[in-house]
Amino acid sequence: MSYFYFSYKNKNMSSTKSLLKASRLLHLYLGVFTTPALIFFAFTGFLQTFSFHETTRGSDYKPPKILVQLGQLHKKQTLVVPERKAQPLAPTKPAADSPPTQSGPRLSDTTAPKRQNLWPMKIFFAVVSVSLLLSAVTGLYMAYRYIRNKQLVTASLIAGIVIPVLLLFV
Repeated sequence: MSYFYFSYKNKNMSSTKSLLKASRLLHLYLGVFTTPALIFFAFTGFLQTFSFHETTRGSDYKPPKILVQLGQLHKKQTLVVPERKAQPLAPTKPAADSPPTQSGPRLSDTTAPKRQNLWPMKIFFAVVSVSLLLSAVTGLYMAYRYIRNKQLVTASLIAGIVIPVLLLFV
């Protein structure tokens, strides 16, 4: 009886070991394949956190075209940046004899909503972006350092770069 139990236990362990090994390899190659995209999203997410990809109201800053395109690719998966429509001029006051256009109570100009301080969240997401970037780069380093089949790792990395670039032009 103990022989059958021992035999069953070893078969079960070997299948668990092979499943674990296959899972590790899948994790390795999928991780290397997606690393270029993770680096891209971490970098462009950092840029977007601080609005380096767009012009803000009341600012003279004009972002470089490449940052605008990278931001568009991050948000809309295309490099085509639509033309912005001109902002309409502020509405003029209605004539005294025309009826009011708003229904309901009017808020006075003194009750403007309180502006929220966005810097704590911006700093948090900047830390997340930098952490994701460093994690992706160190994961890539470990993939090359601790795997025997460096050609397959390199092929996965190149595929992770080439496939999205090709998909941009499809």
